[in-house]
Amino acid sequence: MVAKQQKIAVIGAGLMGHGIALTLARAGHHIAITDPVAAARESVADRMRQSMQAMGIGEGDAAAALGLIKVFTTTAEAVRGADFVFEAAPEKMDLKRAIFAEIEAHAPEDCVLASNTSVMPITEIMQDLRLKNRALGTHWWNPPHMIPLVEVIRTEAVETAIAQATFDLLADAGKTPVMVEKDVPGFIGNRLQHALWREAISLVENGICDAEAVDTVIKASFGRRLAVLGPLENADLVGTDLTLDIHTTVLADIEARRGPSPYLEQLVRDGKLGMKSGRGFRSWTKAEAEDVRARVARHLLRLEEILSD
Repeated sequence: MVAKQQKIAVIGAGLMGHGIALTLARAGHHIAITDPVAAARESVADRMRQSMQAMGIGEGDAAAALGLIKVFTTTAEAVRGADFVFEAAPEKMDLKRAIFAEIEAHAPEDCVLASNTSVMPITEIMQDLRLKNRALGTHWWNPPHMIPLVEVIRTEAVETAIAQATFDLLADAGKTPVMVEKDVPGFIGNRLQHALWREAISLVENGICDAEAVDTVIKASFGRRLAVLGPLENADLVGTDLTLDIHTTVLADIEARRGPSPYLEQLVRDGKLGMKSGRGFRSWTKAEAEDVRARVARHLLRLEEILSD
């Protein structure tokens, strides 16, 4: 178990940063959070309060968590005296490198440095650090205060004790951490997720079905059991012999291009960017987009209640 009341700095107060800070504050840690955007700093407490309200957290517990969080104007102030630093900046390599250069200049030398990213190689983010042995990756899933999983990504340089301390910190905070032993793009979760997305896009691109049919098939079939039955558990359930027979028939016909889909590239060129533009693979009104977000949040809360019984 991890000692309580550690000082943890979160660099970035946006969607991911506010959820990371909220999760760790609810676990009893002192949180220092900062963001270069004044509006993000000024609104972060209200956004955390709204997130806790949506999660059904009582006013007393919410106030206790918020009482452990301090907002700072600069990174230098936020990381001073920190035991852990979680960077939660946008997915831009140069930006993340610059942030870690500033963190290393002001954080204690025994402080653990973690970059939150969904696909970017951690080794590349940390390549300019002087002390690479205390730097690693943590991929929190969106929304970070509601999704249990955090992938802890080891680099060749990070000490085993540092990786384990980060794993233990997350487990102690109520997350479900997994250790990623090799620093590969996409880690575990996004390699699996985007392999599925690649085939989903291909089905639409090749006229086999429309986007609504793809989503319906997943939600009304194997998607329903994924929360309690992983793919390799399922393969063992049906038998590795049947799995081999199916793969012998179907794998040669599954999309295997190494680059992005031309269909996806055309959507982006046409400004069809999904819910934020009103059109992507499907058309969306603002009300429909908000309904999807609310439905996902309600589902995650119900699922947490079911799985915790």
